[in-house]
Amino acid sequence: MNIPLGLYVHIPWCVRKCPYCDFNSHRAPEVLPEGQYVDALLRDVAAQAPRAGGRRVDTVFIGGGTPSLFSGRAIGRLLEGVASLVPLATDAEITLEANPGTAEARRFADYRAAGVNRLSIGAQSFDDRKLRSLGRIHDRAEVLVAAALARDAGFDNLNLDLMYGLPGQSLEQAMADLEAAIVLAPEHLSWYQLTLEPNTLFHHAPPSLPDDDVLGDIMDAGLERLAEAGYRQYEISAHARAGRAARHNLNYWQFGDYLGIGAGAHAKLTQSDGTVCRLSRPRHPRDYLADPIAKGGERLLSEEDLVVEFFLNALRLAEGVPARLFEARTGLPLATVEPRLAEARGRGLLDPDPSALRPTLQGLRFLNDLLEVLDG
Repeated sequence: MNIPLGLYVHIPWCVRKCPYCDFNSHRAPEVLPEGQYVDALLRDVAAQAPRAGGRRVDTVFIGGGTPSLFSGRAIGRLLEGVASLVPLATDAEITLEANPGTAEARRFADYRAAGVNRLSIGAQSFDDRKLRSLGRIHDRAEVLVAAALARDAGFDNLNLDLMYGLPGQSLEQAMADLEAAIVLAPEHLSWYQLTLEPNTLFHHAPPSLPDDDVLGDIMDAGLERLAEAGYRQYEISAHARAGRAARHNLNYWQFGDYLGIGAGAHAKLTQSDGTVCRLSRPRHPRDYLADPIAKGGERLLSEEDLVVEFFLNALRLAEGVPARLFEARTGLPLATVEPRLAEARGRGLLDPDPSALRPTLQGLRFLNDLLEVLDG
């Protein structure tokens, strides 16, 4: 089996829950059970390893929550344990998400020494008032310090997360945020619009957000500025300098496989018979610590599931994917979806080139419309 394999690690604790966040995150206890949690993570890897079929893990992404609440020692023990249980590529991309808060930033050198080689800092904004409106616990100064400490620690592959469409945000304020990020010269920028997700505080008590005209102006100006600064948009919300696209996320978008460990984590694995299964783990940290495996779920994807999930991922990419990848990843002939492709091409949402599954500029901008056609 030659389907690439990654590993996602979920660390579910945060200092506090942000009002826009719909991720599986929980307020951290006064004393984090990081040793117990790493033990549970490694039991989880051991349980999933046989399903990987001996494949090498090419990327590791430690997300959350706030993984930078964990010590460098805990992250090092995790990575050493993973490498003892599954083949880990010598050039594996190993990413850790970090909060810019000063306490966490002091650990950056420890993470680098532990084997983390890509750091993703959740800046979100450089405007202190906007940060407060988002419920963030850091300020602009801490973002600047965190970026400097990351470089001092030896990180030469740095991502900044930045949002636009913030409460009351103008075009000028959004562009000032983007300019502040560009000045820090990260190799990668995740620049995405704030959305009101169900089961969040913002969904129940919505703030006043910019209207569609302002959002359109922000997007147009921002994309132009990012391209001018040398950042290529390779995915809807991902922009990178040459050779610095996120390998782990590319594997998701190209419908590769991944192990998923941690509270609420999900895995996608292609089995030896070609069927694709999804595994899930208990959402609450308490349940996961009690038994990371027994209370999890498992289901096989149907043919329609495969079609929907493949397009949901692949068409986020600006260049799309080769048409042959559809059969290679789903096991289904492309003819299965040819009528849907023809309709999407006829509506100007999908490139007419039959050798590629590539959204047009209109299709990328109105991705929901494109996916609606392809969902059948």
